[in-house]
Amino acid sequence: MSQGPRDIELLIDLMARLPGLGPRSARRAVLALLRKREGLMAPLAQAMASVALNVRDCQTCGNVGTEEVCPICADPRRATGQICVVEDVADLWAMERGGAFRGRYHVLGGTLSALDAVGPEELRIPDLVARVRMEGVSEVILALNATVDGQTTAHYIADALGPSGVEISTLAQGVPIGGELDYLDDGTIGAALRARRRV
Repeated sequence: MSQGPRDIELLIDLMARLPGLGPRSARRAVLALLRKREGLMAPLAQAMASVALNVRDCQTCGNVGTEEVCPICADPRRATGQICVVEDVADLWAMERGGAFRGRYHVLGGTLSALDAVGPEELRIPDLVARVRMEGVSEVILALNATVDGQTTAHYIADALGPSGVEISTLAQGVPIGGELDYLDDGTIGAALRARRRV
């Protein structure tokens, strides 16, 4: 077998490991790249090599970028006294897409999980407690997923931050805009009832 097909099969295998891509989708993606080697594959390979070489975690919040401190943490206009705590960078990016939050973030790197042996020290919870103490934070917003592990993590953080006296809040949960009650699960409907407000 020639080296070429082995390289292509390796590329397909690596692409298939990406979230949302299985072997068939990876094969199609690789074929599309091969058809557009100069216009797409070469620039993509160059961009991936550059990111692999230069990307780093923000020392302050855990976001990813090319500097020691990410642009959000470096922006003095974002020093509002609010820190939004998220599980991972994808959640931070989702919050930024909405453009509604103008404070700073703290990326935990996951959630507490007894089954996976993930404790507070494996996450960035001690760093969060230190930030609240050092930065004079007035509010911590827990924007964690509404899963058992997410809620366990939120309770742990609330307990850890209790002595600091900082205000702790969570995102509202319940019926999404455009949602129909008939399609929602019981937990979502219950959360919506508990978070109801006056009209």
